[in-house]
Amino acid sequence: MNTVIQTENLTRRFGSVTAVDKVSLEIEEGDIFGFLGPNGSGKSTVIRMLCGLLMPTQGSARVLGCDVVRDSEKVKHNIGYMSQQFSLYPDLTVMENLTFYARIYGIPYRSRRDRIEEVIEIVGIQDYRKRLAGYLSGGWKQRLALACALVHQPKLMFLDEPTAGIDPVARRELWNLLFELSGQGVTFFVTTHYMDEAERCSHVGYIHFSKLIVCGTPNELKQLDEISPEGTVRLEVRCQRLPSAMRSLSGRPYVRDVTIFADSLHVLAEEGCEAHIENDLAEAGFAQTQVIAIPPTLEDVFVTLTRRRKAV
Repeated sequence: MNTVIQTENLTRRFGSVTAVDKVSLEIEEGDIFGFLGPNGSGKSTVIRMLCGLLMPTQGSARVLGCDVVRDSEKVKHNIGYMSQQFSLYPDLTVMENLTFYARIYGIPYRSRRDRIEEVIEIVGIQDYRKRLAGYLSGGWKQRLALACALVHQPKLMFLDEPTAGIDPVARRELWNLLFELSGQGVTFFVTTHYMDEAERCSHVGYIHFSKLIVCGTPNELKQLDEISPEGTVRLEVRCQRLPSAMRSLSGRPYVRDVTIFADSLHVLAEEGCEAHIENDLAEAGFAQTQVIAIPPTLEDVFVTLTRRRKAV
């Protein structure tokens, strides 16, 4: 596999503030890399450096084989970028927006029309060619933005929270497009706050206030020792009146952590405590309780890592 992004101790300071601190990454061709972290943790600063828009204070980064400092213009020309906010021209039609971006990227006139039709087909926006961009729904705006970012055939795409504010159907359809394109060799660097989207990524990195805490596949992160410490087990507890049950369990000496997760409780507790949970909840008036061992979720991973960082 070809390495598309490689950073070593990538750092950026703004005066006395270190926004990104010694971040080292390696992302391969065709990966969908999910980049997660709290607001203000340094995600956008990393992306700006990788796009050649912001010079590192120290460390190095290579994108598509190009040094982001020496070859920043080449990097900019060979990547695609899709922002969280819709940034196309609302008073231009779909075709006019695509034509504008094709011209900006220098696509020759003779091949421009064919390439525009190709990306229209890829994102499935054929029926909206003459529609003003400002009148598209959120999901269709994101498809148009993706088409404009793809028009020059980049091998690497940066997507900044691409599904924020769009409905679940549009989210799934957009992710299906990403999977299809990654299968064709396009690499994606995606920021998101949605845990279900992080689960779909081939690799995930978690940055917390300037430092890259972990990086790996979702399964690798779930198996970290610190996520489920030795002598503990993660459990799903199904019962009625979840808020009351959570309060009842949170004070038990064998419970390390408990939270509501959809229609059940997720509990980190000492091994062998399943019977204690069932008995204690029964004594507290909770009937028909079910306790099942489960693997950790990515949300468990990031909550645990964040709490540990705050405790240091």
